[in-house]
Amino acid sequence: MSTVLTLIVVLAVVAAVVWLVRRHNADSADALADAQAESRRWVERLGGQVLALTGTDEASRQALADAAERYTAAGSQMEQARTPAQCRQVTETAYEGLYYVRAARTAMGMDPGPELPPLPGQSRAGEVTEDREIEVEGRSLGASPRPTDRNSHYYPGGTVAGRPVPRGWYSEPWWKPALVAGAWGVGSALLFTSLFSGMAGADQAAYADGFADGAALDDPGFDGGVDGADPGFDGGFDGGGLLDNDSDFGGDFF
Repeated sequence: MSTVLTLIVVLAVVAAVVWLVRRHNADSADALADAQAESRRWVERLGGQVLALTGTDEASRQALADAAERYTAAGSQMEQARTPAQCRQVTETAYEGLYYVRAARTAMGMDPGPELPPLPGQSRAGEVTEDREIEVEGRSLGASPRPTDRNSHYYPGGTVAGRPVPRGWYSEPWWKPALVAGAWGVGSALLFTSLFSGMAGADQAAYADGFADGAALDDPGFDGGVDGADPGFDGGFDGGGLLDNDSDFGGDFF
């Protein structure tokens, strides 16, 4: 009798484990399907905007070119996404592209459209709130809260290689080498000090913290590796392509 009872207990335990495994697998599959559907929705929304709009000036054309690059990257990421975390990366790339679309619409005098979810580090980075012109190592750089003939390169705001870069319009995309390499070069400390110090829209405490974090990246011994959320997911993001839209931009600057 005890043998039969033991067998029943063992079978019950096995059945419970099998049920739990199947339930977990089903829940995981549902979570992935939901994440993929959400990502796909945002990528499609970005694609619709990119295909529907044509820039009318340098600022809007540049912003739409950046939006198109994010759309390409998000599509490549979508093809490789196998986890909810990877899907979130896809969604964030699409968000970023849509911020460029909003910038392009603003530059063309159009309604920018509905507000978007914030990007990582965006609120901490703040925004450009005043026109600035600086000279750094023989180069003249500008920043403005609005697009101008001089400042036609938009950045939606966020943390680049450990430092907060405020949302705004710039005379050239000086942050792109750090975005690609994951590290700031020599001379970046002077750029940040000159361009953002004392700016009302840039949280000075966050700026100081970010500057301290990023300062270590000027160390020649730093390898510039990017610590992604999932090291097995390259996202199809070819950083070298970031510079293709700016033929006059020297990739070795800072």
